Amino acid sequence: MPLYKTQTLKIYNSLSGEKETFTPIHEGNVGMYVCGPTVYSNVHLGNVRTFMSFDVIFRYFLHLGYKTRYVRNITDVGHIVDDVDDGEDKIAKKARLEQLEPMEVVQQYTVDFHDILSLFGFLPPSIEPTATGHIIEQIEIVKKIIDNGFAYEVNGSVYFDVVKYNKTNNYGILSGRNIEDMLANTRDLDGQSDKKNAQDFALWKKAEPQHIMRWPSPWSDGFPGWHLECTAMSTKYLGNHFDIHGGGMDLKFPHHECEIAQNQACTGHTPVNYWMHANMLTLNGKKMAKSTGNNILPREIITGENPILSKAFSPSVARFFMLQAHYRSNLDFTNDAILAAEKGFYRLMEAVDGLAAITASATSTLDISSWRQSCYDAMNDDFNSPILIAQLFEGVRFINLLKDNSATLTAEDLKTLKTLMHSFVFDVLGLKDEKAVGNNNEKLEGVVHMLIGMRNEARANKDFAMSDQIRDQLIALGIQLKDGKEGTTFSIQ
Repeated sequence: MPLYKTQTLKIYNSLSGEKETFTPIHEGNVGMYVCGPTVYSNVHLGNVRTFMSFDVIFRYFLHLGYKTRYVRNITDVGHIVDDVDDGEDKIAKKARLEQLEPMEVVQQYTVDFHDILSLFGFLPPSIEPTATGHIIEQIEIVKKIIDNGFAYEVNGSVYFDVVKYNKTNNYGILSGRNIEDMLANTRDLDGQSDKKNAQDFALWKKAEPQHIMRWPSPWSDGFPGWHLECTAMSTKYLGNHFDIHGGGMDLKFPHHECEIAQNQACTGHTPVNYWMHANMLTLNGKKMAKSTGNNILPREIITGENPILSKAFSPSVARFFMLQAHYRSNLDFTNDAILAAEKGFYRLMEAVDGLAAITASATSTLDISSWRQSCYDAMNDDFNSPILIAQLFEGVRFINLLKDNSATLTAEDLKTLKTLMHSFVFDVLGLKDEKAVGNNNEKLEGVVHMLIGMRNEARANKDFAMSDQIRDQLIALGIQLKDGKEGTTFSIQ
């Protein structure tokens, strides 16, 4: 029996503002669409956090036994500067500044995106469509919206009629915005004179002569509006009505609001049952921005080549740090916070490594069944990874008691403990035992044992200053020495 039949999952739905019991449209199947990157620059840390949240959600659905189709797009055209209908396409602007073909820009930063997500241990989505690969589908949707009376063409561009749509639907249903207030607070902008209303948004834009990326359409040689691509790709691969649509909190309005309107205008019904939004990542209490220098790229965390952190950190430590906050909570990235996360990460890995040496007993003195359900309860409560991590450290406490012979487990309970620790740590949270595969490999052990030998020689020669220096420098690197009757051993903190 698949696990989803025994677990009740609740998801916070941005549409209702409440946690709702998850019931898929088709039993045993999940369709999830997440807005991907616009590939005109290196992926930033906030992007990584957002996609990591949905990576864990994807992983948990798979763990529960759902057949899951996860679609995450690549925006390689149609995303205008400042996300308005006028201005220069971000990819085209980058291409012009660097004297490249737009598709060279797309390729460069798509590769970077994939490399970074692979570095941080992400599972690839089931399908990763591109906007340029679905121009035909986008044009067909525009035709349907025009035919249904919710869009109009002016001078080769097509706009969505928000005011007319709102007469029979609710534009603002996701963001909670009132269209009358939006119209009252919007001043006329240069270049919007073709629109009937200031809130109308572009479905298709006529390309100016200098615009590089353009396609033929019934209205003009042009390009699709930004909001349209996700409507086209999500419905093509998941159907007109699917389970989950996710993205960053900043996409709730206008992007996701416009998606709902487009789908409703095209098909006559709402497209998605559960809307999910991941929150922001700040750096040292402030918004990350290249212009202020308060910025760090994901790869710079791994290399340590940055002015913000005191040292380099492994991808799994950075991942563990981010998962210590709920995906809907704001997370502040600081040097002290990731240092603390590193200590916790290695404590967790050390405990998992220690499971192999534990043997079963005739009786159990620990309640493994309740602990197991507590782990599931955490993830069933809107994918609450920080509560899950707290429960995993309860598992660490169990392991330490077992290692000290202060507790016992039957063979069945020990198997449950081992299985659950490995499943949640590696399969669901997506962490890697870097202590085992990298930080505690044979070369490292050899170097540490060599330094232990040098320290022992210094002590024998009564050179205690050198002995203390070796010990202190190893501690600074996170390597703790322990002197005992059998000699000196070490552990990585």
